[in-house]
Amino acid sequence: MEDLSHPSDDPHTAQAFAKLARIQLAPHPPTLVTGAFQSPSDFDLNPDALGEARGRVAGRPAAVLVPVIARDQPTLLFTQRPVHLAEHSGQISFPGGKVDARDASLEATALREAHEEIGLIKENVEILGFLDGYQTATGFLIAPVVALISSSFTPRPNTEEVAEVFEAPLSFFMNPENHQVESKEYKKKTRKFYAMPFENRYIWGATAGILRNLYTRLNRS
Repeated sequence: MEDLSHPSDDPHTAQAFAKLARIQLAPHPPTLVTGAFQSPSDFDLNPDALGEARGRVAGRPAAVLVPVIARDQPTLLFTQRPVHLAEHSGQISFPGGKVDARDASLEATALREAHEEIGLIKENVEILGFLDGYQTATGFLIAPVVALISSSFTPRPNTEEVAEVFEAPLSFFMNPENHQVESKEYKKKTRKFYAMPFENRYIWGATAGILRNLYTRLNRS
């Protein structure tokens, strides 16, 4: 890992981001209460849909790693899911997945999934903190784990789970001007969602919602 003991004054450096994240993020994972809805969520922009989903979505605990690559200008690492997957096929996401009985913690879930999906090992990871739990309309309760990743890390994607791995500047997602609210028709009803299109990448839904929470946590007074 890069030396983070003397953070730069430039807020866009990896060192400054890590320093701010340690202060602003939660030091422990969120409590995921199965069967209870929480915010942030897919329902924040669609409160009418919450009543329809209550009782139908029990909530499956999951964790994702929000990987910030420690470059001179830090980047976020994303994965694109293959189109053959049953859930969220083709979507852009963070490495992660459902909690397994063998996982000692939510942090362990995120690290295990990142290792399985992109070959990330713990020696290349520094956990900085945790975001709020995120509820999806598809029934997942997600614990986002924010981590600084060594710039020497080279992804080795598992092609069964990951179609592509790419990076995008952290600064783009920390600019609220790039946070869009879009909508589409779903089962004859209009549903709103956050979207953060970057170049030819369409980042939306839970991934964009988690990024929105990262922005909010880092900028709270």
